[in-house]
Amino acid sequence: MNIDVALNDPGHLDRVIAEATAALKKRKRADGHWVFDLEADATIPAEYIMLNHYLDELEPAVEAELADYIRSIQEEHGGWPLFHRGDFDMSATVKAYYALKLVGDDIDAPHMQRAREAVLARGGPEKANVFTRYALALFGEVPWRAVPVMPVELMLAPEWFPITIFRISYWSRTVVAPLLILAALKPLAKNPRRVRIQELFVTPPLKVKRWLHNPTGHWGGTFFLTLDKVLRWIEPHVPTAMRKRAIDKALAFFTERLNGEDGLGAIFPAMANSVMAMEALGFAKDDPALVTAKKSIKLLLTPGEGKKFCQPCVSPIWDTGLAALAMMDAGESVEDSCAWLKDKQILDLEGDWAEKRPHVRPGGWAFQYNNAYYPDVDDTAVVGMALHRADPGKYAEPIARAAEWVEGMQSTNGGWGAFDVDNADAYLNHIPFADHGALLDPPTADVSARCISFLAQIGYERTHPAVTRGIDYLKKDQEADGSWFGRWGTNYIYGTWSVLNALNAAGEDMKQTYIRRAVEWLIAHQNSDGGWGEDGATYWKERRYERKASTPSQTAWAVLGLMAAGEVDHPAVKRGVAFITAAPRDADGRWSEPWFTAVGFPRVFYLRYHGYAAIFPLQALARYRDLKASNTKRVRYGM
Repeated sequence: MNIDVALNDPGHLDRVIAEATAALKKRKRADGHWVFDLEADATIPAEYIMLNHYLDELEPAVEAELADYIRSIQEEHGGWPLFHRGDFDMSATVKAYYALKLVGDDIDAPHMQRAREAVLARGGPEKANVFTRYALALFGEVPWRAVPVMPVELMLAPEWFPITIFRISYWSRTVVAPLLILAALKPLAKNPRRVRIQELFVTPPLKVKRWLHNPTGHWGGTFFLTLDKVLRWIEPHVPTAMRKRAIDKALAFFTERLNGEDGLGAIFPAMANSVMAMEALGFAKDDPALVTAKKSIKLLLTPGEGKKFCQPCVSPIWDTGLAALAMMDAGESVEDSCAWLKDKQILDLEGDWAEKRPHVRPGGWAFQYNNAYYPDVDDTAVVGMALHRADPGKYAEPIARAAEWVEGMQSTNGGWGAFDVDNADAYLNHIPFADHGALLDPPTADVSARCISFLAQIGYERTHPAVTRGIDYLKKDQEADGSWFGRWGTNYIYGTWSVLNALNAAGEDMKQTYIRRAVEWLIAHQNSDGGWGEDGATYWKERRYERKASTPSQTAWAVLGLMAAGEVDHPAVKRGVAFITAAPRDADGRWSEPWFTAVGFPRVFYLRYHGYAAIFPLQALARYRDLKASNTKRVRYGM
């Protein structure tokens, strides 16, 4: 159905909502939760294959399926991108090429030849990021001087030291702790087929004189490059006893957080590094910790959308919280989902966040099934809103504990980060290791907006200090054009939708100038087909207004944001709703959406939540229908 027909068929909206509701309900698990595939780029399945060959624990059938997936997402430029239809990315391409060669692809096959030509034309693997060069060093493809010095003795640094494990983000510390052991021991991959990729290098690796570069161009980067040279000279002379003590501390840190079958940090890179570190330290093959860690990685494999791939992590708490909110907008009961969520609340363990907030009681939810050391502020706010909307009396206790924890996690600037408080030592972005730009977890507008939405929904007044400070933070963080940056979703549409929801929930006068500028920004960026869409390239400032196609998810965010601002009757909302109702849907009832509309780390790592295309369009349509039928036209909830 085209958009004009959708605009003029009064029964079409009800039919689409009914069909989408039935499809989402069908995807719910027997115990009440939802979990959808979480897809990244080629690097995660490639690293799965590389890990198998590092360990000499090959899985021919699994690797063949992963290789099929990797081949299927190669782009016309010959390489692999960070997101659907994205530009060539050196790191993703080098890993994808190496993985395919490991499983036996002929380097003269057309797809391998195209990839090799693309890599050579862009300078070779020496232009890849630090994490890729660490992987290549473990396989002996580059010398260890190709990576920054990361002395394991950092584990012994006192709290006041400028660089410590707790000054970096949760995902960084879980990845780095075992990586420090690998950097100290410098093990070599078993690589049973002796596969090498020297043909990708423009200059032979041993002849490359300059591997490290200033990641920011700032004088701080120059300072840290000089420091790296000093550390490189000192490192061989570190006393053996000190090195052993540091390795033991790194081992103790990550083994304490191994997290059972959910894995270290519940994220693939940390899990893979933990397995390699334990192997390097001589753990027996049947050691329970090592066996379980390997199993946690295999549990990330998924049949996927027709092809098997490896997920970077799983997202059941997030998926369930969001799906529950959409189903309630559609008039459905989610009692079983709320009961499942309630049981997942983390009430006993004080995770790494307690380093900064030791007097705050636990009360958050993780992103994954289990990740007790690392509850997620964003998830906690969403789950809190879902429980409160479902039954504020029945769930009063978990809601109160969640609010206490969320309030306690507010940073000093009034905003909220995703996992930590005041994790914003910006100077760390200048170290050579931080060339990926994802070392820290500072407050962001989208997470802060969700926290304000939650606190306001459960009754915190606009004058409450946490809400006031949060809104002040959002005002200061607004972009010059009126939008807000989207850290965890693509991009300014996501950030602006999040903030408009929060401001409405908090009782802000939605006619204020700064809010109208955000509304005008959304309306001005509607596409001619009635939808909205932003590309992952918008995380580069010079490409911030780049668009490729409207997507149902991003259109839903824009429509939800405009309705939160009181624009239910605006023609842009009507056209956005018509775009969603006319957009094609897959056989399982989800809107068709190959684009990546989420972010792990801007400019480095992007995500496609397969559930977004089932959840957000339904929520937007159901809320639109209800608001059009109401007298107040005001959105009642925080999300």
